[in-house]
Amino acid sequence: MDLGLAGRVYVLTGASRGLGFATAEALVADGARVVLSSRDEKNVEAAVERLGGGSVAAGVVADLAGPAAARVLADTAVEQFGRFDGALISVGGPALGTAASMTDDQWRTAFETVFLGSVRAARVFASALPESGAIGLVLSTTVKSPSPGLGLSNGLRPGLAMAAKDMADEYAPRGVRIVGLLPGRILTDRNRELIKSSGDAAAVADSIPMRRLGEPAEFGRVAAFLLSPAASYVTGVTVAVDGGVLRTL
Repeated sequence: MDLGLAGRVYVLTGASRGLGFATAEALVADGARVVLSSRDEKNVEAAVERLGGGSVAAGVVADLAGPAAARVLADTAVEQFGRFDGALISVGGPALGTAASMTDDQWRTAFETVFLGSVRAARVFASALPESGAIGLVLSTTVKSPSPGLGLSNGLRPGLAMAAKDMADEYAPRGVRIVGLLPGRILTDRNRELIKSSGDAAAVADSIPMRRLGEPAEFGRVAAFLLSPAASYVTGVTVAVDGGVLRTL
């Protein structure tokens, strides 16, 4: 299938590694160009080189908690590659711990980054996108089912998913699509940390119907499809990429 990605330009936040980088790889492999952001300059530079250098990728050091970050990223896409067609919004997972054990400061910090930073970015990106633009938000299976020890995520991700649904309705008449992605246990640094804290990697795999953890590339291909013109009638939905973990429809 031709996804229609050739020549299109996408911004990906938090994408120097993990799910964002895997999505960037899938986009570039199908002919798109990308602007990556991360808070670590060395990681951004290394990610750009891994993708093939400046002809296909540009890197920006940015933190979505900063009010100006999203606008800088959208402007960079146009300045570097002449257009802006979509974005994948991903932020690092908040601190581990139960909802009751988190302090007020931890809740505020997580809200600023996980929730408000993502909503602001989606709003800024949507305003800059042309018809046929698309935005994906990397959420979590905690949108539909809480995960032990992830109290901040359990509290914030469902609200973010509903905010994305609300924005999808608002921007749909302009032809701008917004979708949420719900990754499950995929072999990222974050999940390696969670599995290590559980103390039983085999039990984690056994809890997944497919009896294995996912690879980042398996997420990246789904995200690239949803951002592409091939998914032009898909908006306002959340799509699980979790090996069957979620027991909800």
